[in-house]
Amino acid sequence: MKKKYNILVTNDDGYEAKGLLCLVEALKELDDVKVTVVAPANEKSACGHSLTLTRPLRFVGVSDDFFKLDDGTPSDCVYLSLSAIYGDEKPDLLVSGINRGSNMGEDITYSGTAAGAMEGVLHDIPSIAISQVMDFTNPDGDFSLATRTIKKLILKIKESSFPLPEREFLNINIPADIKEAKIEITYAGYRVYANDAHLHRNPRGEEHYWLGLHPLNFSPRDGNNGLSDYEAIEAGNISITPIQLDMSAYKSMKKLQKWID
Repeated sequence: MKKKYNILVTNDDGYEAKGLLCLVEALKELDDVKVTVVAPANEKSACGHSLTLTRPLRFVGVSDDFFKLDDGTPSDCVYLSLSAIYGDEKPDLLVSGINRGSNMGEDITYSGTAAGAMEGVLHDIPSIAISQVMDFTNPDGDFSLATRTIKKLILKIKESSFPLPEREFLNINIPADIKEAKIEITYAGYRVYANDAHLHRNPRGEEHYWLGLHPLNFSPRDGNNGLSDYEAIEAGNISITPIQLDMSAYKSMKKLQKWID
């Protein structure tokens, strides 16, 4: 009997998120594929690559091969599923998403969606993070282009191989409200950040803050050839960026050595 191609799916929007459910439905349409879902019980957006070390975690069955991890992060979901579900066998591929909102530029370091893929490649599992840029005036969103894109890429991976070396993953961003788009291979642009915190007071006069959302303002990196992820999205195209976990600033090592000496 032919062994099925095993895909582990996680996200950071929570197990009931529309993007996750659309992704799972699309993957199950592929031949000879088994889909296992382990997702956070609650939304964990912007949790980064965090693991839960101060309390126990519990799997809760949602349906066949679909689990939520009680108050777990995407990294928890991947880490625990490898030991509690897979054991000695690893999944053939990990897909994290489809995230509600973009993950471009330095936002990748905040992203729980990207972190799910990071955790996967740490365990030598080919991994993809996929995010849908949103027009938040349309809260439901349209994930059809995203699902078609991920299916196309998985078929290509199954037929040949994963295109990246170890400790690198694919970070995909899908433009909003586009039915068809070409794929651009991009680098991660610079995000232009601001500080947007909103002060409120409860009925007792105690102060609390909500962190606000910033507009998606980016700038290209000096000296780079090609497009940034943001430029591709602005042009209405799909952005695929290879991301490596090695964050060493190699160009600064000699300068730092001179400074120390």
